[in-house]
Amino acid sequence: MMKTDNKPEILLEIKNLQTSFRIDGNYYAAVDSVNFHVNKNEVFAIVGESGCGKSAMALTITRLHNQNYTKFDGEVLFKGQDILQMTPAELNKVRGGGIGMIFQDPLTALNPLHRIGAQIEESLVYHTDLDKAGRKARALELLTSVGMVNPELIYTQFPHELSGGMRQRAMIAIAISCKPDLVIADEPTTALDVTIQAQILDLLRDIRRETGESMILITHDLGVVAEIADRVAVMYGGQIVETADVNELFANPQHPYTRSLLNSIPSTASEESRLQTIQGIVPMLKNMPRTGCRFAERVPWIPDSAHEEEPTYHEVGPEHFVLCSCYKTFKFE
Repeated sequence: MMKTDNKPEILLEIKNLQTSFRIDGNYYAAVDSVNFHVNKNEVFAIVGESGCGKSAMALTITRLHNQNYTKFDGEVLFKGQDILQMTPAELNKVRGGGIGMIFQDPLTALNPLHRIGAQIEESLVYHTDLDKAGRKARALELLTSVGMVNPELIYTQFPHELSGGMRQRAMIAIAISCKPDLVIADEPTTALDVTIQAQILDLLRDIRRETGESMILITHDLGVVAEIADRVAVMYGGQIVETADVNELFANPQHPYTRSLLNSIPSTASEESRLQTIQGIVPMLKNMPRTGCRFAERVPWIPDSAHEEEPTYHEVGPEHFVLCSCYKTFKFE
């Protein structure tokens, strides 16, 4: 009998990625020695506080950083090809074609001088052979698929004429217009009210179900992660401190930062339960410690001996990895 390999197929693989920004003549890594992969047909979530490097990593994958003050090291392998080594022509084929991007603020991502229909069709010009009529038909189809009630009207409107939720739907339509293999959603619900957030999440879930596209979901909202993700990476100080299956992470968090994040979520389980907070803030890029455990300063009650001088990953379960040995002695103060 022929053996079958059920191992998932890797779509994107990040190897020892480092993204550094030039500040006062020196380069400081905002993404520091990061490794992870995204399988086909899965949602991979990256969570963490503002300033931890999530968006910097998303923009590195698509190489949208200003090259004049950014330096890259490592590999970003998309279908086996290193995006960091691609020519501008090769990049243009990947952006929009192979990888779609849903930006955090659609009002700044959308061009205020062009109508929504024209902005959707722009990707179709570069990545498809559709004629003018075909592009318009496809744009209207996309606007309908993202829940626009009157797609013909939306097609003719400018971004400022739409509500926040409608702009985000238009942004999603642009991101999926050329049926990319991977969609990167950078905080797609941050600027929206709770009701619209739920609608956008339902939309992303439906798109994933219908198209089978892989997704990198970048967020600080653990509730969003619980609803939509398959696997999760927790990021702090430019590093990934824990990765696991989403159910495993919520049931058995290990790293002090992960446990602190989960414990800081308000709960109605008990009226007497105390809301935990995390001491301190994420250090500024120039002041980020480059040796030892980067979370150590925010858990001062853990002895220095519990941290590793050069933190390594520990496998605490199947495909469940934790950075630094401090997870073994962590408890809430």
